[in-house]
Amino acid sequence: MVLQAPGKPLRLQDLPLPEPGAGQVRIRIAACGVCRTDLHVVDGELTEPKLPLVPGHEIVGRVEALGSGVEGLTAGQRVGVPWLGHTCGHCPYCRMQAENLCDAPGFTGYTIDGGYAEACVADAHYVLPLPEGPGDADLAPLLCAGLIGYRSLRMARDADRIGLYGFGAAAHILAQVAVWQGRRLFAFTRPGDTAAQEFARSLGAEWAGGSDEAAPEELDAAIIFAPVGALVPAALRAIRKGGTVVCGGIHMSDIPAFPYSILWGERQVVSVANLTRRDGLEFLEIAAKAGVRTEVTAYPLADANTALADLREGRLTGAAVLVP
Repeated sequence: MVLQAPGKPLRLQDLPLPEPGAGQVRIRIAACGVCRTDLHVVDGELTEPKLPLVPGHEIVGRVEALGSGVEGLTAGQRVGVPWLGHTCGHCPYCRMQAENLCDAPGFTGYTIDGGYAEACVADAHYVLPLPEGPGDADLAPLLCAGLIGYRSLRMARDADRIGLYGFGAAAHILAQVAVWQGRRLFAFTRPGDTAAQEFARSLGAEWAGGSDEAAPEELDAAIIFAPVGALVPAALRAIRKGGTVVCGGIHMSDIPAFPYSILWGERQVVSVANLTRRDGLEFLEIAAKAGVRTEVTAYPLADANTALADLREGRLTGAAVLVP
């Protein structure tokens, strides 16, 4: 499914089978999650995509062919491909083991063709081994929604009372990890979305309400997944002095002006950028220990535009996944 121009529907096309170059592998795709970042790319809110482009960066499949110099992967191995698809390896951030901040990165499904397809090629350094057992569609959301949720949770440090703003793919995975760790969860959804609130309670949230409601008690941290800038001052009002507001998305509408009084008291606002390979390896191990189960709605690959529309309009519970 190919994006020819931002704001236009994806088109089903036959493309040549990609050949892996040096340090790359070709993957036969079994499933690819549909992420909100894909919406930002397709809708033109992320402004520098490779065009034409195959979107998608929550890829699950099996190694089909190896380019020269690839080590540690074998043909037939089950693997996943995340959003961060390549780094330069020599900029200051790569040298300080912060490759998520690389000055010359490549992003799967944005600057590199991604997983809305039957096959793709990927940099072997950013291909993550996956366990056998869980279904392909069930694993796909872990490759971004899970990873970004995990990195956001790390940004919240040792917070006990955590508010989650936006209860979609990332939050429903993160909730299971946080509850397994013994933290207390408070879920904030679109006002009036009682189905999402009930879903949050079913995954361990002790309170769920609209984002226009006040938390029942002060929070230690808040994690914002919804791309709505107005939630930043709302979350600041909800956290205690010394607390942290984590912005977990790659794109957000403008943050409105707010009084200094709700930031004062050493409250912090931080963002999460991409992920590291270490994040991926750590999170996949934790997800298995915590028994994370994803709620997915599967769509045929050709129905990618329908899946994106359902995500855009808030018609999904959990995550959408494309299956070739």
